[in-house]
Amino acid sequence: QVQLVESGGGLMQAGASLRLSCAASGRTFSSYAMGWFRQAPGKEREFVARISRGGTTTYYADSAKGRFTISRDNAKNTVSLQMNSLKPEDTAVYYCAASTRFGAGTRSEEYDFWGQGTQVTVSS
Repeated sequence: QVQLVESGGGLMQAGASLRLSCAASGRTFSSYAMGWFRQAPGKEREFVARISRGGTTTYYADSAKGRFTISRDNAKNTVSLQMNSLKPEDTAVYYCAASTRFGAGTRSEEYDFWGQGTQVTVSS
C-alpha cells in the first residue's frame, strides 16, 4: 500500500507556470505507475498525465500536451507535474494516483491509490 500527498497548488494568473508534487510513502514506489488527474467543479474527474514505473514512458491528455510535463524521482518517492502556460480551464483539484497494473492508462479505475488533492485556480 502507498500513501500519496500532493502539494504545490495555488492561485495563478493565466499564462503562469506551476509545479505540483506528490510524495509517496513506502519503499516500493518504483513498482507503481503514476498518474495525475483533475476534477473541476461540476465535472467528472479526468485524466491529465501518466508515467511508467521507470519514468521512461509518459502519456498526456490532449489538453496537457505541450504544456504539462510529468516526471518522477524514484529515489525520492516523488512524482511531479510541471504546468506551463496555465489557462482558466485548468482550474481544478489535481490528484496524483498510483497503479499496480502493468500498462495503467487513462481511466481512474485503473489506479488503486489516490492522494487528497491540491487546488489549482487560474484566473484570466
